[in-house]
Amino acid sequence: MVLLVRRITVLIMAIVLTLSFYKVVANAESTANLSEQNTMSVLWFQSAGEAKGLYYQGYNIGRMRLDEIMKKERGKNNLKPAIVLDIDETILNNSPHQARYVIAGRKIPFNWNEWFNRTKAKPLPGAIEFLHYANSLGVEIYYISNRYESQKTAAIKNLQSVGAPQADSDHVLLLQPGEIGKETRRRQVGRTHEILLLFGDNLGDFSGFDVLSVSERNQAVDRYREEFGKKLILFPNPMYGDWEGAIYNYDDKKSGEEKAKLRKKFLQTYR
Repeated sequence: MVLLVRRITVLIMAIVLTLSFYKVVANAESTANLSEQNTMSVLWFQSAGEAKGLYYQGYNIGRMRLDEIMKKERGKNNLKPAIVLDIDETILNNSPHQARYVIAGRKIPFNWNEWFNRTKAKPLPGAIEFLHYANSLGVEIYYISNRYESQKTAAIKNLQSVGAPQADSDHVLLLQPGEIGKETRRRQVGRTHEILLLFGDNLGDFSGFDVLSVSERNQAVDRYREEFGKKLILFPNPMYGDWEGAIYNYDDKKSGEEKAKLRKKFLQTYR
């Protein structure tokens, strides 16, 4: 009887261990699949001529709008003219960092800080030429990014290395402890400057888009439709951003399996 009980106990333990193993494997595969799913978005961003063309298009529009505003619409107040730009995927190209994790899966921890400290990000098409043109018109340039304040030295160094004008501690405004979004920093600039144009790859780079659901973000885009191409210049970023965060209800602690299910849930198909 004792021997039978021992055998049953061993069998139960073996089953439990086996199930635990397959659960770990399933979770690992689910997590790895999230990285694998990013292959096409990173590949498009790095390889597609369409991506490059959209950056040139955005900065060409920015140049035309600056000309119009500086020649016809100035003089309404005594504030200095300024433009506000995001940094990552607006001026600097961080896609090599994204590609590294697609190739490695989840074998290495995702670490923005390690990449930022390299200060090796290259400029995106048209960005530096446009910034120099704005600088030549006497427009102040503010770089408002959600990189952390502790990453400021590296951000300034990288911007300066690619020739971005006015890239100094007064013009590079990064995320402060306890701050959500960029609105506080935009208002800070707006107290002393007239913000002519805003540039970004995320709707959160503009006012009125923070912490909205997927449907709310799209409704907000409809409300501000007249501002896109006029005051708001938006660039493509299929690799990451609040568009993805909204799908997860901004809960990055969700498991890879949960995120994968939500990704499919938001797909629209037909019957």
